[in-house]
Amino acid sequence: MNEPEKYISVPRLKSFPWLVHGFGLAGFTLDSLKKDGELASFLPVVMKQLHSRRVFFLDDPPRKKLAGDGLVTTRPGLLLVIKTADCLPVLLLDEDHRAVAAVHCGWRSTYQKILAVAVDRLRRQCGSRPEKLLAAFGPCIEKSCYEVGPEVREKFAVAGFETGLIFSASASEGRFYLDLREANRLLLTRELGLKPENIIQLDYCTFCQPQFYSYRRDRQKEQRLINFIGIKNLS
Repeated sequence: MNEPEKYISVPRLKSFPWLVHGFGLAGFTLDSLKKDGELASFLPVVMKQLHSRRVFFLDDPPRKKLAGDGLVTTRPGLLLVIKTADCLPVLLLDEDHRAVAAVHCGWRSTYQKILAVAVDRLRRQCGSRPEKLLAAFGPCIEKSCYEVGPEVREKFAVAGFETGLIFSASASEGRFYLDLREANRLLLTRELGLKPENIIQLDYCTFCQPQFYSYRRDRQKEQRLINFIGIKNLS
């Protein structure tokens, strides 16, 4: 019998022999990382996530638990971990400089443009060129399942997003559907210089599909999907 799938990989990212990555399914936990043959040698870096725009660059393992929503490194052996349950996990990769990032993009982090901070960290500290970066969008809640209030739409408008492209009216009066993927895709391509063809989207809805955890569906505060990226130590 084949072992059940634990996480989803992106074929384009799997082509890099020095890289590990994945978007976890329900049941895949932090303890599962230690039991996975390919991941057991890595040191996981797990933050206290704040729905912020705070992104850390790591050239060594952190001495204490970090509080923020993005991690960047060029150091082999560190596994950058993002936990989600409807929010969008984004993995960034710079092949030329062997740099990686993991970013937690909920609606709060998205309107604060956390990906702009992550790309700036890669550019300043790793020498990355945005037009050479790859971005992988993991499973998140789809637009048709993600209803928000007018105060959320207003925050995106104030931040400079084209709200007509990422919001649409719902059947409920004064409510809107928000497309998290499109908001972050437009930010990467229109403001940050990534090429559209270098953005890979996995079209899974965490709310609709039971193989994922969904906070909006389950109202379970403890269960989170484990998403990760790291650089292998090939020496």
